Amino acid sequence: MRKLFQYPLYVFWRLWFYILIALPIIVCFPFLLLFSSREQWYPYFFWIARNFWAKTILYGMGFYPRITEEQQLDKGKSYMLIANHSSMTDIMLMLVASKNPFVFVGKKELAKFPLFGFFYKRVCIMVDRSSARSRSAVYLRAKKRLDSGLSICIFPEGGVPDDEDILLDTFKDGAFRLAIEYGIPIVPMSFLDNKRRFSYRFFSGSMGRMRVYIHRFFETAHLDSKDKEELKNEVRSVLLKKLQKTNKT
Repeated sequence: MRKLFQYPLYVFWRLWFYILIALPIIVCFPFLLLFSSREQWYPYFFWIARNFWAKTILYGMGFYPRITEEQQLDKGKSYMLIANHSSMTDIMLMLVASKNPFVFVGKKELAKFPLFGFFYKRVCIMVDRSSARSRSAVYLRAKKRLDSGLSICIFPEGGVPDDEDILLDTFKDGAFRLAIEYGIPIVPMSFLDNKRRFSYRFFSGSMGRMRVYIHRFFETAHLDSKDKEELKNEVRSVLLKKLQKTNKT
């Protein structure tokens, strides 16, 4: 009986999420269009995305970000931001977690979403993982953004695992190759509550805190391509240990 009462609430709550995604974009459309028209104006676009769009969605859904930092980002410095990927809210939480403007590298399929996809195509670095040419182009576009003082964000699992029992999927190479090639520090973040709060299972989730744990950074300036695999495994191990510890409590 209790579940029968909960199902309509879940339906409303999930629909409310998509309304919250669209509403700030509609309200800010002229400014987003303007600030996405030139790369040098991107920090203004990022400010709106972070402080208006992402926070409206998270707080509007009843999620409360709580950020713990082992090390702080230096203003004006470029980084490779990475985190585990288990929820649609990961994008919003990453925006809240970093005050430094960054650009997402993500799969081209996200461009199909109405409204969101329009700006995703304009400001993010899209990749077709089935195309070697597309993957190579990512490096050139990323370098351009890094040269302008921005950071890059990649979810190294490459997507949300189909099996929700997987705590942390295997990592792909892209984030680590980029970080080593351009000598930027890797900033590992553990998103500790997103799967529990808002997973891809429709009739699931709950309001509450969303904890981000920002681990100590991994420097890459002294590394070269042969160190990529070891670096990838070390970073994944740090995230996995934190997720395993949190899962037990």
